[in-house]
Amino acid sequence: MLFSYSDTQQEIRTAVSELASRFGDAYWRECDAHKVYPDAFVKAMTEAGWLAALIPEQYGGSGLGLLDACVILEEMNRQGGNGAACHAQMYTMASVLQHGSDFQKQAVLPRIANGDLRLQAFGVTEPDAGSNTLRIKTFAKKVNGGYVINGQKIWTSRFRQSDMYLLLARTTPYEEVKRKTEGLSLFLVDIAKAGKALQPRTIDTMLNHHTNEVFIDNLEVADEWRVGEEGEGFKYLLSSLNAERLLVSSECVGDGKWFVERARNYATSRVVFDKPIGANQGVAFPIAKAHMNLCAAELMRNQAATLFDQGLPCGGEANMAKYLCSEASWEAAEAAMTTYGGYGVATEYDIERKWKETRLFRTAPISNNLVLAYVAQHLLQMPRSY
Repeated sequence: MLFSYSDTQQEIRTAVSELASRFGDAYWRECDAHKVYPDAFVKAMTEAGWLAALIPEQYGGSGLGLLDACVILEEMNRQGGNGAACHAQMYTMASVLQHGSDFQKQAVLPRIANGDLRLQAFGVTEPDAGSNTLRIKTFAKKVNGGYVINGQKIWTSRFRQSDMYLLLARTTPYEEVKRKTEGLSLFLVDIAKAGKALQPRTIDTMLNHHTNEVFIDNLEVADEWRVGEEGEGFKYLLSSLNAERLLVSSECVGDGKWFVERARNYATSRVVFDKPIGANQGVAFPIAKAHMNLCAAELMRNQAATLFDQGLPCGGEANMAKYLCSEASWEAAEAAMTTYGGYGVATEYDIERKWKETRLFRTAPISNNLVLAYVAQHLLQMPRSY
């Protein structure tokens, strides 16, 4: 099958590239140096409507498909930006759009579309459970008219930059459910109204990612803010997780293309021993190999996103896309770092900044080793022993 991007997707790519390019290396370098959130970038992308791409037109969005959203985030990163600053607002849409009530959609989607409200925070991972989501301990106790939630989340990025929090909690103890995927529920939480019931603690990391640990103490949430049916949250969560995998894959593709372009330009312009360093196979071949792997990974991303847009099962393809795209991007990052040599670690060349960003994608939002374990289990049809 011959895959080509539609005219609309090409127009999206051009428009996003033009806007993202206005926020050059110096802007992102400054954000990194002072560990500040790129508010101006996020505001510009919001005002241009790109962060409302997946919201239906009836709620003020663009009503685009996931592959269109993938192109948007790819181009943000391809221009040297960091789409992770705002990508959660796009992938959390899947759970709300597919499983939220009419009340919830009317209450939040128009405000997200016009920029009055941010849904950037996603509370799933916990310190003890890690990637084993079914073992989370945060519990929502049913009370008259709603729930009281207690627990703890970790790696909740952009909590301090959000107005709403999509939170996963147990509503039935793990030991009492018939199927282990049951008993989890999703909630939309107004952070300002929650007040002291939600206490964030900033996690200092090696890159400017704005992530937190969140302590939940007697958080009251009304019934009307539970997403879908009680106990079905894990099923609803998968909608957002598949979208998350593919949007992150797209950021990896964008990063990889940025690295290849930077490495190519440097290899052809840097002259040592009277010839461009790119004339040496030891420099040229890693760049070429990274380019080829990126092209192949992009095709897997496109296949998975097409399945998602058609409403077909795509969990396996989404996870494989995340693995292949993040590995290809990391290969490109290493090729660029090697090409630049000592200059690669100098902040003025921006390689080290993007190198750190793309390395994270091999670990988050899901570890590549965990993806391998899932694929191996499915492929060999054997019980897990790892």
